[in-house]
Amino acid sequence: MSRPNLSRMTTTAVQAPVSLYGFLTPKPGHADELRRLLLDLVEPSRAHEGNLEYHLHEQEDGRFFLYEVWHSQEALDRHHATEVVKTFMQALPKHLATEPEAYSGTMKSLYPKEAPHDERP
Repeated sequence: MSRPNLSRMTTTAVQAPVSLYGFLTPKPGHADELRRLLLDLVEPSRAHEGNLEYHLHEQEDGRFFLYEVWHSQEALDRHHATEVVKTFMQALPKHLATEPEAYSGTMKSLYPKEAPHDERP
């Protein structure tokens, strides 16, 4: 078993990226408006400090899937506190057929450039 390259690690605490992903199901007749709202959120979100990835997918069944990766929980919290996200969250409920399915977690399989911090045994 190989050891991580500890020389690349810093003495500061390492924060693992936080992922957020979820499904949104539009009400009948609301898919176009929900798609527009979601697309309008992509570029501002990608520009927010701490964003590593932000992707919107549309599934064959009509549901939307969001996948976000943030540098830290603090970065995600700052993103959620922005006006663009607050405005989106206020507009969202009237377009949804069901409650959003949202999940989050701390990444354990980090990107290769961060591999020394990977938590593999």
